[in-house]
Amino acid sequence: MNQTSFPAFPSFAEALRVWLRIGLLSFGGPAAQIAVMHREVVEQRHWVSDARFLHALNFCMLLPGPEAQQLATYLGWLMHGVRGGLVAGLLFILPGAAVMLALSIIYATLGDVPIVAALFFGLKCAVLVLVVEALIKVAKRALKGPVPIALAIAAFVALALFNVPFPLVVLGALAIGFALPQAFSGAGHGAAKDGPPALLDAAIAADPERPARMAGAARRAGLIALALWLWPVVLLLGSGVYGDIAWFFSKLAVVTFGGAYAVLAYAAQEAVEHYQWLSAPEMLAGLGLAETTPGPLILVLQFVGFLAGYRADGVLGGVAGSVLTLWVTFAPCFAWIFLGAPFVEKLHAAPRLKGALGAVTAAVVGVIANLALWFGLRVIFRDVQVSSFGPIRLDLPVLTSLDPAALALAVFAAVLLFPMKQGLARSLGFTALAGLVLKFAGF
Repeated sequence: MNQTSFPAFPSFAEALRVWLRIGLLSFGGPAAQIAVMHREVVEQRHWVSDARFLHALNFCMLLPGPEAQQLATYLGWLMHGVRGGLVAGLLFILPGAAVMLALSIIYATLGDVPIVAALFFGLKCAVLVLVVEALIKVAKRALKGPVPIALAIAAFVALALFNVPFPLVVLGALAIGFALPQAFSGAGHGAAKDGPPALLDAAIAADPERPARMAGAARRAGLIALALWLWPVVLLLGSGVYGDIAWFFSKLAVVTFGGAYAVLAYAAQEAVEHYQWLSAPEMLAGLGLAETTPGPLILVLQFVGFLAGYRADGVLGGVAGSVLTLWVTFAPCFAWIFLGAPFVEKLHAAPRLKGALGAVTAAVVGVIANLALWFGLRVIFRDVQVSSFGPIRLDLPVLTSLDPAALALAVFAAVLLFPMKQGLARSLGFTALAGLVLKFAGF
């Protein structure tokens, strides 16, 4: 069906502006980034329904790589084909990558950048509120019945207390949903209480062949992305530091299930001890920079790649190492989406697979709750200790390390977002400014 039948359907230019906005506001890790995306394309603009948003998210959670960036690529493809997917995915990466490159250069040439930490201090506190908001909204729509609720709790307990590997949690949820599809028939399918269907869903309902028509171009784009990913790896193999960068980060790109934290320990160990590209304190500094800049947390690898190239060939070498790291880290992300999304859309209504993905939706609530707890403890408290009690591993805050400024800024952000309804960008901006003032005032 021609899109002109839907006069409010977003144009490519309008979507481009929104994806850029999301990329600029994507602070705080995957839970916060998914919250920002949900707010922009589901709640405010009604481009995508909750059901389709969560269906896409479920698939992205199964893939290696940053799920929020892949979700943007998936939704961009559904709206405007391959070019839409490319723009959505790239704009999710590029603002943060540009900031990280600038900070890497400053760090390598001038040392630490306290003014950046001060500027983004308030942003981290505001992002915590967004994560909690997303958790509540997704839970309301995804947990329809006792089995999904129990699965969400089990996923949270497995991750937060028993340190179960993320892929096992997702595979377990898939198996339960496949075996009990009827228990998850409503997961993620809470309809809007008022108003017409979401624009994309209305377009697909009126033209069911729309995803199938886009599938051929998506598969070609996926194969091209695979080729673009692998050619520098083959070309640079055995060529010193840049060959090592291409090979090492390509390996990481296919094992990063569960987001950046799942592989950071391995990445840090290899980069520091085996390749000796940087020191352990420098790795921690890079993680701090990645946590306070927009884009996926996996951009910390860009910092590692920059220092590897910088130590070999100066600033230009650092830029080359940074770009190469980004290339081999994110090219496969586009390949997974363009190759897999058409297949997932084709199976959108298959009962058992629908139940399996519905179970992943329920488990995602537990995943977001675990991320919210992890992130919240480290924002509100300066010191968090990991304690073990037999098989249980628990993050416990040191109560005397409570950061009153962080707590105050989180409350300030909540007031701006909810009672005052200032909107996302203004709330983040005001809280960032307040954080900058508090930090330089000595609080």
